Amino acid sequence: MHEVIITNYELRIIMILPKPSLEDIEIHLLLEGVYQYYGYDFRNYALSSIKRRILSFMQLEGFANISILQERLLHNPNYLERFLLALTVNVTSMFRDPSFYNTFRSQVIPFLQTYPFIRVWHAGCSTGEEVYSMAILLEEEGLYHRCRIYATDTNEKVLQNAKSGIFSLKLMQEYTQLYLKAGGKKSFSEYYTAAYDNAIFRASLRENIVFAQHNLATDSSFNEFNVILCRNVLIYFNQILQKRVHELFYNSLCTFGILGLGRQESIRFTPYEQQYEEIVKGEKIYRKIGVRGHRDALTHRDFNRK
Repeated sequence: MHEVIITNYELRIIMILPKPSLEDIEIHLLLEGVYQYYGYDFRNYALSSIKRRILSFMQLEGFANISILQERLLHNPNYLERFLLALTVNVTSMFRDPSFYNTFRSQVIPFLQTYPFIRVWHAGCSTGEEVYSMAILLEEEGLYHRCRIYATDTNEKVLQNAKSGIFSLKLMQEYTQLYLKAGGKKSFSEYYTAAYDNAIFRASLRENIVFAQHNLATDSSFNEFNVILCRNVLIYFNQILQKRVHELFYNSLCTFGILGLGRQESIRFTPYEQQYEEIVKGEKIYRKIGVRGHRDALTHRDFNRK
């Protein structure tokens, strides 16, 4: 007979980890089934957030439990699009957090002006409001003609909306105020045409934008970028997926490349914390400074830091 010894550390882990509820087990099985059958990976989204959205979707659809939803979803591929729309968070606006764009204008644009061609990746672009915001900013700063913006999202439906460049006209008053607070240099109405209840943005703003499907949970890098923007997306991921995405972004950025995150997001406590420097404290705009230990050797044009 072998003696089994459980250390205090192992016992503490056992005591900390509660038994999962039946509902959580069903959610795990549902997400695993969606990944195995359709290839969409939501397994490492924050459980509390994904659970809330699944339960809300079930209530709208009139399902008594998650197993019924799983049966419907796996046996009816046409149902997938509705489910994906329910799971993906598409809360966004133009010039969201104006101080972010002000900082980008004053601190990042002078740096980007030193490049002959600029690649920007807007990851998790949703319906495109922030993509068009950046296109407008780059045009006003005289850089749009030498930029390529890659706007990606996992949801094909929202990408189609983004490609159209059509937004609700009733939002334009709010967006105008945000645009002006973000340092806008023109009349915001110059960028769109009003048509009934819609605002149709100028086709020229889409000329240098490539909209494409990309899943941060499963897909790899597809280019090297000068700027990566992924704002208010990582907050919906658990630590495992956040770590994967940070690695993806780090490996996709050129040296001295710029990473822009949302207000509630950070590179703190990630393996790459020491590989970036924050340009202006609190604005969540970071510059990749290369391999740790080589910071003093950097000679590229610097930012004016506050």
